[in-house]
Amino acid sequence: MNAVIVGSGLAGTIAAKTLRELRPDIGIEVLGEERHPYYPRPNLIEYVAGRLARERIFAFPESWAERQAIAVRLGGAVVRIRPDQNLVETAAGDQVRYDALLLATGARAARPPIPGIERTGVFVLRTLDDADALLAHLGEHRRVAVLGGGLLGLEIARAIRSREAEVDVIEVFDRLLPRQLDAEAAAILKAQFERSGIGVRLGETTQEILGDGAVRGLRFGSGGTLGVDAVIVAAGMTPETGLAREAGLQVGRGILVDDRMRASHPGVFAAGDAAEHAGRTYGIIPAAFEQARAAAHAMIGLDLPYGGTVPANTLKVAGLHLTSVGEVHAAGPGFESVVRAEPEAGLYKKLVLFEGRLVGAIWMGTKKGALEIGRFVALKKDVERYKKDLVEDAFDFGEAS
Repeated sequence: MNAVIVGSGLAGTIAAKTLRELRPDIGIEVLGEERHPYYPRPNLIEYVAGRLARERIFAFPESWAERQAIAVRLGGAVVRIRPDQNLVETAAGDQVRYDALLLATGARAARPPIPGIERTGVFVLRTLDDADALLAHLGEHRRVAVLGGGLLGLEIARAIRSREAEVDVIEVFDRLLPRQLDAEAAAILKAQFERSGIGVRLGETTQEILGDGAVRGLRFGSGGTLGVDAVIVAAGMTPETGLAREAGLQVGRGILVDDRMRASHPGVFAAGDAAEHAGRTYGIIPAAFEQARAAAHAMIGLDLPYGGTVPANTLKVAGLHLTSVGEVHAAGPGFESVVRAEPEAGLYKKLVLFEGRLVGAIWMGTKKGALEIGRFVALKKDVERYKKDLVEDAFDFGEAS
């Protein structure tokens, strides 16, 4: 049997690793468009910030794949898949035959149609090559705008600020992290960012990136301008579905899959940022990991169904530990919120309950209890009798578990 994986990122690598653990006897080939071996994408932020040396970005030793008898071809794009013939074609003209095929093609950084976005000095941060290009530019350009106040945008802004550049975050919504935070929590986070020296502009639409070939500034829908010499676009990700679409597979926002990560043609599977399961694309590490393992099992006839992933984000932004998990914006009949807010201390805790069960939480300003809260949300734990005590520092999570 020969299992072929298109994509050498997290989903592709975890699938290959899982396949080898399950079946020492099969052939495994990974075809990656990037020229670098697998690295966790969060490491790019630490690299840009100067906190992680380049050689420490990668997840495995150089000889790992060879020792695992996994054939990895890097730096060559797959240009076509032929499901009716069980063939994959590469840009180099090679044809690779498979018995089971996993599409772990990931996602690309979205580039909105802003006039001037093609100017020199406009970057995205998705790959190691992107990070290298950005760092080379920052050597002589120190006035930076980050377009997007989501998770990636804030992490990028923090990383660049640590290199003593001047940074402004531009967000079209009225608050930072609009998916993960409510208005009160977002206001606390904004104040913390501004105290760290990062400018924040909310409710601003970038109408044009100004310059004469190279970036010189931004013009906003409000009529104002901002002088910058570097722009980083952090406007979300778009699943890479081109190969699947051209091959006639069913595609929505992502490649449509069932609970076994099977695509619409026998023998073809998808996982990670490129996959759409039960109407949802995730774009988060836990989902890619779980989907990759489910796909690997299914590719060799074993059963490990995937039932979805509870959205959860844990990070440290502007010195604040932040966990956002589950349905943090839910409201209406049956829903209840319990909140503890101490803005001056940067502390905000919010629980969202549905009929007494915990379905979402924001935990900002402390790590204490964050892991347990995430677990309670995943279990939809009944916390009705101690819901108010839960946000207090003295609460004993051990007794509640």
